[in-house]
Amino acid sequence: MKNLKFVYILLILFVISCRNSSILESALEGVNKSIKEKYAPDKRVAIYDVVINSQKNKIVISGETNLKKAYNKLLDSLQSLDIGYVNKVRFLPDSAVGDKQFAIARNSVINIRSNPKHSAELGTQGLLGMPLKILDKKGDFYRVQTPDNYISWVDKGGITPINQQEFEAWKTAKKVIFTENFGYVYKDESFNEIISDISLGGLLKFMNENTNSYQVVYPDKRTGFIKKEQAFIYNEWLDNLKPSDLNIEIIAKKMDGFPYLWGGTSAKGMDCSGFTKMVYLMNGLIIPRDASQQVHAGEVVDKNLDFTNLEKGDLLFFGKKATEESKQKVTHVGIWLNNDKQEFIHASGNVHISSMDKTHPLYDEFNKNRYLGSRRYLGVTDKNIINLKELY
Repeated sequence: MKNLKFVYILLILFVISCRNSSILESALEGVNKSIKEKYAPDKRVAIYDVVINSQKNKIVISGETNLKKAYNKLLDSLQSLDIGYVNKVRFLPDSAVGDKQFAIARNSVINIRSNPKHSAELGTQGLLGMPLKILDKKGDFYRVQTPDNYISWVDKGGITPINQQEFEAWKTAKKVIFTENFGYVYKDESFNEIISDISLGGLLKFMNENTNSYQVVYPDKRTGFIKKEQAFIYNEWLDNLKPSDLNIEIIAKKMDGFPYLWGGTSAKGMDCSGFTKMVYLMNGLIIPRDASQQVHAGEVVDKNLDFTNLEKGDLLFFGKKATEESKQKVTHVGIWLNNDKQEFIHASGNVHISSMDKTHPLYDEFNKNRYLGSRRYLGVTDKNIINLKELY
Protein backbone atom coordinates (compact mmCIF):
# COMPACT_ATOMS: atom_id res chain seq x y z
CA MET A 1 0.00 0.00 0.00
CA LYS A 2 1.27 3.46 -0.84
CA ASN A 3 1.95 5.74 2.06
CA LEU A 4 -0.94 8.21 2.05
CA LYS A 5 1.12 11.00 3.61
CA PHE A 6 3.83 10.64 0.95
CA VAL A 7 1.27 10.77 -1.87
CA TYR A 8 -0.34 13.78 -0.24
CA ILE A 9 3.02 15.64 -0.20
CA LEU A 10 3.50 14.88 -3.88
CA LEU A 11 0.06 16.26 -4.55
CA ILE A 12 0.93 19.53 -2.81
CA LEU A 13 4.04 19.84 -4.98
CA PHE A 14 1.95 19.28 -8.08
CA VAL A 15 -0.55 21.96 -7.02
CA ILE A 16 2.21 24.45 -6.22
CA SER A 17 4.07 23.85 -9.46
CA CYS A 18 1.27 23.45 -11.91
CA ARG A 19 -2.45 24.01 -12.35
CA ASN A 20 -2.67 21.75 -15.41
CA SER A 21 -5.91 19.83 -14.90
CA SER A 22 -4.65 16.54 -16.36
CA ILE A 23 -1.58 16.52 -14.08
CA LEU A 24 -3.70 17.52 -11.11
CA GLU A 25 -6.24 14.80 -11.94
CA SER A 26 -3.47 12.20 -12.01
CA ALA A 27 -2.09 13.33 -8.66
CA LEU A 28 -5.53 13.34 -7.05
CA GLU A 29 -6.18 9.85 -8.38
CA GLY A 30 -3.07 8.72 -6.55
CA VAL A 31 -4.51 10.05 -3.29
CA ASN A 32 -7.85 8.45 -4.11
CA LYS A 33 -6.21 5.07 -4.74
CA SER A 34 -4.32 5.27 -1.45
CA ILE A 35 -7.55 6.02 0.40
CA LYS A 36 -9.20 2.97 -1.18
CA GLU A 37 -6.26 0.72 -0.32
CA LYS A 38 -6.36 1.88 3.30
CA TYR A 39 -10.10 1.89 3.99
CA ALA A 40 -11.56 -0.56 1.46
CA PRO A 41 -8.99 -3.23 0.52
CA ASP A 42 -11.75 -5.88 0.27
CA LYS A 43 -14.66 -4.88 -1.96
CA ARG A 44 -16.76 -7.72 -0.58
CA VAL A 45 -17.22 -5.91 2.74
CA ALA A 46 -16.81 -2.22 1.83
CA ILE A 47 -17.85 0.10 -1.00
CA TYR A 48 -15.44 2.72 -2.27
CA ASP A 49 -15.95 3.13 -5.99
CA VAL A 50 -14.91 6.77 -6.39
CA VAL A 51 -13.30 8.16 -9.52
CA ILE A 52 -11.68 11.53 -10.19
CA ASN A 53 -11.53 13.15 -13.61
CA SER A 54 -11.59 16.56 -15.24
CA GLN A 55 -14.52 17.91 -17.20
CA LYS A 56 -14.23 21.30 -18.91
CA ASN A 57 -11.16 22.12 -16.79
CA LYS A 58 -13.00 21.25 -13.59
CA ILE A 59 -12.15 18.42 -11.21
CA VAL A 60 -15.15 16.11 -10.78
CA ILE A 61 -15.40 13.35 -8.19
CA SER A 62 -18.11 10.76 -8.75
CA GLY A 63 -19.11 7.23 -7.78
CA GLU A 64 -20.30 5.80 -4.49
CA THR A 65 -19.13 4.74 -1.06
CA ASN A 66 -20.54 3.68 2.30
CA LEU A 67 -17.36 4.55 4.22
CA LYS A 68 -17.64 7.84 6.09
CA LYS A 69 -13.97 7.99 7.11
CA ALA A 70 -12.75 7.37 3.57
CA TYR A 71 -15.25 9.83 2.09
CA ASN A 72 -14.31 12.57 4.59
CA LYS A 73 -10.60 11.90 4.02
CA LEU A 74 -11.00 12.57 0.31
CA LEU A 75 -13.02 15.75 0.87
CA ASP A 76 -10.54 17.00 3.48
CA SER A 77 -7.68 16.46 1.03
CA LEU A 78 -9.44 18.50 -1.63
CA GLN A 79 -10.53 21.28 0.70
CA SER A 80 -7.17 21.66 2.42
CA LEU A 81 -5.51 22.19 -0.97
CA ASP A 82 -8.09 24.81 -1.94
CA ILE A 83 -8.99 22.88 -5.08
CA GLY A 84 -12.30 23.71 -6.72
CA TYR A 85 -14.24 20.56 -7.52
CA VAL A 86 -17.70 19.22 -8.30
CA ASN A 87 -18.92 16.52 -5.92
CA LYS A 88 -21.12 13.86 -7.52
CA VAL A 89 -20.29 11.05 -5.07
CA ARG A 90 -23.22 9.14 -3.61
CA PHE A 91 -22.74 8.43 0.09
CA LEU A 92 -24.72 5.26 0.84
CA PRO A 93 -27.40 4.79 1.97
CA ASP A 94 -29.04 7.84 0.38
CA SER A 95 -32.43 8.97 -0.89
CA ALA A 96 -32.76 5.85 -3.07
CA VAL A 97 -33.37 3.97 0.16
CA GLY A 98 -35.11 6.62 2.25
CA ASP A 99 -35.63 5.99 5.97
CA LYS A 100 -35.93 2.22 5.55
CA GLN A 101 -32.22 1.52 5.87
CA PHE A 102 -32.59 -1.91 7.47
CA ALA A 103 -34.28 -5.18 6.58
CA ILE A 104 -35.09 -8.64 7.93
CA ALA A 105 -34.93 -11.77 5.75
CA ARG A 106 -38.49 -13.05 5.30
CA ASN A 107 -37.90 -16.36 3.46
CA SER A 108 -36.33 -19.56 4.79
CA VAL A 109 -33.27 -18.77 2.67
CA ILE A 110 -32.58 -15.60 0.68
CA ASN A 111 -30.21 -15.55 -2.28
CA ILE A 112 -27.81 -12.60 -2.22
CA ARG A 113 -26.23 -12.00 -5.63
CA SER A 114 -23.21 -10.16 -7.00
CA ASN A 115 -25.34 -7.85 -9.18
CA PRO A 116 -28.97 -6.64 -9.12
CA LYS A 117 -30.39 -9.34 -11.39
CA HIS A 118 -31.58 -12.92 -10.95
CA SER A 119 -29.01 -14.29 -13.39
CA ALA A 120 -26.08 -12.85 -11.40
CA GLU A 121 -23.66 -15.08 -9.52
CA LEU A 122 -24.78 -16.21 -6.07
CA GLY A 123 -22.48 -14.46 -3.61
CA THR A 124 -23.97 -15.67 -0.33
CA GLN A 125 -27.24 -16.49 1.38
CA GLY A 126 -29.18 -15.28 4.40
CA LEU A 127 -31.45 -17.17 6.77
CA LEU A 128 -34.98 -16.34 7.84
CA GLY A 129 -34.87 -13.57 10.44
CA MET A 130 -31.36 -12.38 9.55
CA PRO A 131 -30.91 -8.64 10.21
CA LEU A 132 -29.52 -6.65 7.28
CA LYS A 133 -28.43 -3.11 6.48
CA ILE A 134 -29.81 -1.64 3.25
CA LEU A 135 -27.28 0.46 1.34
CA ASP A 136 -28.90 0.99 -2.04
CA LYS A 137 -31.85 0.10 -4.26
CA LYS A 138 -31.97 -0.55 -7.98
CA GLY A 139 -35.24 -1.71 -9.54
CA ASP A 140 -36.52 -4.69 -7.59
CA PHE A 141 -33.18 -5.34 -5.90
CA TYR A 142 -31.70 -4.05 -2.66
CA ARG A 143 -27.99 -3.79 -1.92
CA VAL A 144 -27.62 -5.20 1.57
CA GLN A 145 -24.90 -5.85 4.12
CA THR A 146 -25.10 -9.01 6.23
CA PRO A 147 -23.97 -9.32 9.89
CA ASP A 148 -20.56 -10.56 8.65
CA ASN A 149 -20.35 -7.32 6.59
CA TYR A 150 -20.71 -9.06 3.20
CA ILE A 151 -22.25 -6.69 0.64
CA SER A 152 -24.37 -7.82 -2.31
CA TRP A 153 -27.85 -7.68 -3.86
CA VAL A 154 -31.13 -9.39 -2.91
CA ASP A 155 -34.50 -9.21 -4.64
CA LYS A 156 -37.38 -7.46 -2.88
CA GLY A 157 -39.29 -10.71 -2.32
CA GLY A 158 -36.65 -11.97 0.09
CA ILE A 159 -36.71 -9.18 2.66
CA THR A 160 -38.92 -6.83 4.64
CA PRO A 161 -37.44 -3.30 4.62
CA ILE A 162 -37.86 -1.43 7.93
CA ASN A 163 -36.73 1.78 9.62
CA GLN A 164 -34.27 1.98 12.51
CA GLN A 165 -36.95 1.96 15.21
CA GLU A 166 -38.52 -1.19 13.77
CA PHE A 167 -35.07 -2.71 13.38
CA GLU A 168 -34.23 -2.14 17.05
CA ALA A 169 -37.60 -3.61 18.03
CA TRP A 170 -36.88 -6.75 15.99
CA LYS A 171 -33.41 -7.17 17.51
CA THR A 172 -34.68 -6.90 21.09
CA ALA A 173 -37.86 -8.94 20.59
CA LYS A 174 -38.15 -12.43 22.04
CA LYS A 175 -37.48 -14.92 19.25
CA VAL A 176 -37.54 -18.62 18.41
CA ILE A 177 -34.68 -20.40 16.61
CA PHE A 178 -35.23 -23.48 14.44
CA THR A 179 -32.61 -26.15 15.21
CA GLU A 180 -33.49 -29.04 12.89
CA ASN A 181 -32.03 -29.25 9.39
CA PHE A 182 -35.39 -28.79 7.65
CA GLY A 183 -38.99 -28.24 8.61
CA TYR A 184 -42.10 -26.11 8.23
CA VAL A 185 -44.07 -23.29 9.78
CA TYR A 186 -47.72 -24.28 9.98
CA LYS A 187 -50.98 -22.34 9.86
CA ASP A 188 -52.28 -23.86 13.12
CA GLU A 189 -51.52 -26.49 15.74
CA SER A 190 -52.96 -29.30 13.65
CA PHE A 191 -49.72 -29.07 11.61
CA ASN A 192 -51.60 -29.83 8.40
CA GLU A 193 -51.45 -26.60 6.38
CA ILE A 194 -48.00 -25.17 5.64
CA ILE A 195 -47.22 -21.44 5.56
CA SER A 196 -43.59 -21.86 4.51
CA ASP A 197 -40.54 -24.02 4.92
CA ILE A 198 -37.81 -23.19 7.45
CA SER A 199 -34.26 -24.47 7.79
CA LEU A 200 -31.47 -24.72 10.34
CA GLY A 201 -30.80 -21.40 12.07
CA GLY A 202 -34.01 -19.65 11.01
CA LEU A 203 -35.37 -17.03 13.45
CA LEU A 204 -38.93 -15.82 14.01
CA LYS A 205 -40.46 -13.53 16.60
CA PHE A 206 -42.03 -15.31 19.57
CA MET A 207 -45.77 -14.76 20.04
CA ASN A 208 -47.00 -17.52 22.32
CA GLU A 209 -46.06 -20.90 23.75
CA ASN A 210 -48.40 -23.87 23.60
CA THR A 211 -48.11 -27.51 24.66
CA ASN A 212 -46.64 -28.74 21.37
CA SER A 213 -45.75 -25.57 19.53
CA TYR A 214 -44.45 -22.03 19.49
CA GLN A 215 -46.66 -19.43 17.86
CA VAL A 216 -44.39 -17.13 15.85
CA VAL A 217 -44.48 -13.94 13.77
CA TYR A 218 -42.64 -13.30 10.49
CA PRO A 219 -40.94 -9.98 9.72
CA ASP A 220 -43.87 -9.21 7.35
CA LYS A 221 -46.41 -9.88 10.15
CA ARG A 222 -47.55 -13.34 9.02
CA THR A 223 -48.13 -15.68 11.94
CA GLY A 224 -47.68 -19.41 12.25
CA PHE A 225 -46.73 -22.35 14.45
CA ILE A 226 -43.47 -24.29 14.80
CA LYS A 227 -43.28 -27.72 16.40
CA LYS A 228 -41.76 -27.29 19.83
CA GLU A 229 -39.49 -30.31 19.44
CA GLN A 230 -37.77 -28.58 16.51
CA ALA A 231 -36.99 -25.21 18.08
CA PHE A 232 -35.91 -23.28 21.17
CA ILE A 233 -36.49 -19.86 22.65
CA TYR A 234 -33.55 -18.01 21.12
CA ASN A 235 -32.17 -16.33 24.24
CA GLU A 236 -32.39 -19.56 26.22
CA TRP A 237 -30.62 -21.44 23.42
CA LEU A 238 -27.94 -18.77 23.30
CA ASP A 239 -27.48 -18.61 27.08
CA ASN A 240 -26.97 -22.36 27.26
CA LEU A 241 -24.75 -22.49 24.20
CA LYS A 242 -21.07 -23.05 24.89
CA PRO A 243 -18.99 -23.20 21.70
CA SER A 244 -16.84 -26.32 22.00
CA ASP A 245 -14.87 -28.73 19.86
CA LEU A 246 -17.44 -31.45 20.57
CA ASN A 247 -20.36 -29.26 19.51
CA ILE A 248 -18.46 -28.24 16.37
CA GLU A 249 -18.17 -31.92 15.47
CA ILE A 250 -21.82 -32.66 16.25
CA ILE A 251 -23.12 -29.79 14.13
CA ALA A 252 -20.69 -30.51 11.28
CA LYS A 253 -21.63 -34.18 11.08
CA LYS A 254 -25.31 -33.20 11.21
CA MET A 255 -24.73 -31.68 7.78
CA ASP A 256 -22.96 -34.72 6.32
CA GLY A 257 -24.23 -35.28 2.79
CA PHE A 258 -25.59 -31.76 2.27
CA PRO A 259 -25.23 -30.73 -1.40
CA TYR A 260 -22.54 -28.35 -2.59
CA LEU A 261 -23.79 -25.00 -3.88
CA TRP A 262 -21.47 -22.18 -4.95
CA GLY A 263 -22.43 -19.20 -2.77
CA GLY A 264 -24.59 -21.33 -0.50
CA THR A 265 -24.58 -20.86 3.27
CA SER A 266 -27.66 -22.84 4.28
CA ALA A 267 -28.98 -26.35 4.71
CA LYS A 268 -30.33 -26.14 1.17
CA GLY A 269 -26.81 -26.10 -0.24
CA MET A 270 -23.44 -24.74 0.80
CA ASP A 271 -19.97 -24.12 -0.53
CA CYS A 272 -16.85 -24.90 1.50
CA SER A 273 -16.76 -21.64 3.46
CA GLY A 274 -20.55 -21.55 3.71
CA PHE A 275 -20.32 -24.91 5.48
CA THR A 276 -17.70 -23.75 8.00
CA LYS A 277 -19.66 -20.54 8.51
CA MET A 278 -22.88 -22.44 9.21
CA VAL A 279 -21.17 -24.82 11.66
CA TYR A 280 -19.77 -21.92 13.65
CA LEU A 281 -23.06 -19.99 13.47
CA MET A 282 -24.83 -22.86 15.21
CA ASN A 283 -22.10 -22.64 17.83
CA GLY A 284 -22.95 -19.00 18.45
CA LEU A 285 -20.22 -17.39 16.32
CA ILE A 286 -20.39 -15.33 13.13
CA ILE A 287 -17.21 -15.77 11.11
CA PRO A 288 -16.09 -14.19 7.80
CA ARG A 289 -17.92 -15.34 4.68
CA ASP A 290 -15.24 -16.62 2.28
CA ALA A 291 -12.29 -18.95 2.78
CA SER A 292 -9.91 -16.20 1.65
CA GLN A 293 -11.33 -14.05 4.48
CA GLN A 294 -11.53 -16.81 7.07
CA VAL A 295 -7.80 -17.48 6.71
CA HIS A 296 -7.10 -14.03 8.19
CA ALA A 297 -9.14 -14.58 11.35
CA GLY A 298 -8.32 -16.59 14.47
CA GLU A 299 -4.94 -17.88 15.57
CA VAL A 300 -2.34 -19.55 13.35
CA VAL A 301 -1.71 -23.21 14.24
CA ASP A 302 0.21 -26.08 12.62
CA LYS A 303 3.04 -23.91 11.30
CA ASN A 304 4.97 -27.05 10.32
CA LEU A 305 2.06 -28.29 8.18
CA ASP A 306 2.25 -31.76 9.72
CA PHE A 307 -1.17 -31.79 11.49
CA THR A 308 0.40 -32.59 14.90
CA ASN A 309 -0.78 -29.48 16.74
CA LEU A 310 -4.31 -29.39 15.40
CA GLU A 311 -7.38 -29.60 17.62
CA LYS A 312 -10.93 -30.53 16.74
CA GLY A 313 -12.71 -27.51 15.27
CA ASP A 314 -9.63 -25.89 13.70
CA LEU A 315 -10.07 -24.67 10.13
CA LEU A 316 -7.81 -26.13 7.44
CA PHE A 317 -7.06 -24.05 4.35
CA PHE A 318 -6.12 -25.25 0.88
CA GLY A 319 -5.12 -23.71 -2.41
CA LYS A 320 -2.04 -22.51 -4.24
CA LYS A 321 1.16 -21.93 -2.31
CA ALA A 322 3.00 -18.63 -2.67
CA THR A 323 5.83 -18.42 -5.20
CA GLU A 324 8.32 -15.74 -6.11
CA GLU A 325 5.93 -14.56 -8.80
CA SER A 326 2.57 -14.89 -7.02
CA LYS A 327 0.94 -14.67 -3.60
CA GLN A 328 -0.71 -17.55 -1.77
CA LYS A 329 -4.27 -18.17 -2.96
CA VAL A 330 -6.80 -19.80 -0.62
CA THR A 331 -9.55 -21.65 -2.50
CA HIS A 332 -10.89 -24.24 -0.04
CA VAL A 333 -11.51 -24.76 3.68
CA GLY A 334 -12.50 -27.63 5.97
CA ILE A 335 -12.85 -28.48 9.69
CA TRP A 336 -10.43 -30.75 11.55
CA LEU A 337 -12.10 -33.60 13.45
CA ASN A 338 -9.41 -35.75 15.09
CA ASN A 339 -5.71 -36.48 15.18
CA ASP A 340 -5.88 -40.29 15.40
CA LYS A 341 -7.47 -40.74 12.00
CA GLN A 342 -6.42 -37.32 10.68
CA GLU A 343 -9.98 -36.72 9.57
CA PHE A 344 -11.51 -33.46 8.47
CA ILE A 345 -14.96 -32.59 7.13
CA HIS A 346 -15.58 -30.25 4.22
CA ALA A 347 -17.99 -29.32 1.43
CA SER A 348 -16.69 -30.48 -1.93
CA GLY A 349 -19.29 -32.07 -4.18
CA ASN A 350 -21.20 -32.52 -0.95
CA VAL A 351 -20.36 -32.34 2.74
CA HIS A 352 -18.24 -35.37 3.64
CA ILE A 353 -15.34 -36.60 5.75
CA SER A 354 -11.84 -37.03 4.32
CA SER A 355 -8.48 -37.92 5.82
CA MET A 356 -4.86 -36.85 5.57
CA ASP A 357 -3.71 -40.37 6.52
CA LYS A 358 -2.47 -42.38 3.51
CA THR A 359 -3.71 -45.63 5.10
CA HIS A 360 -7.23 -44.28 5.67
CA PRO A 361 -9.94 -45.41 3.19
CA LEU A 362 -11.00 -41.74 2.86
CA TYR A 363 -7.49 -40.49 2.15
CA ASP A 364 -7.59 -37.16 0.26
CA GLU A 365 -4.30 -36.89 -1.61
CA PHE A 366 -5.45 -33.92 -3.68
CA ASN A 367 -6.15 -31.69 -0.68
CA LYS A 368 -3.13 -32.91 1.27
CA ASN A 369 -0.90 -31.74 -1.57
CA ARG A 370 -2.41 -28.25 -1.53
CA TYR A 371 -2.65 -27.79 2.24
CA LEU A 372 -1.64 -24.24 3.27
CA GLY A 373 -2.13 -24.18 7.03
CA SER A 374 -4.75 -23.89 9.75
CA ARG A 375 -6.43 -21.39 12.05
CA ARG A 376 -8.01 -21.80 15.48
CA TYR A 377 -11.22 -19.91 16.23
CA LEU A 378 -12.42 -21.50 19.48
CA GLY A 379 -11.32 -19.55 22.54
CA VAL A 380 -9.71 -16.83 20.41
CA THR A 381 -10.60 -13.14 20.67
CA ASP A 382 -10.72 -11.61 17.20
CA LYS A 383 -12.71 -8.68 15.80
CA ASN A 384 -13.57 -10.86 12.78
CA ILE A 385 -15.18 -13.52 14.99
CA ILE A 386 -18.47 -12.13 16.31
CA ASN A 387 -20.22 -13.69 19.30
CA LEU A 388 -23.98 -13.85 18.74
CA LYS A 389 -24.46 -12.79 22.34
CA GLU A 390 -22.98 -9.42 21.40
CA LEU A 391 -25.14 -9.03 18.29
CA TYR A 392 -28.57 -8.99 19.94
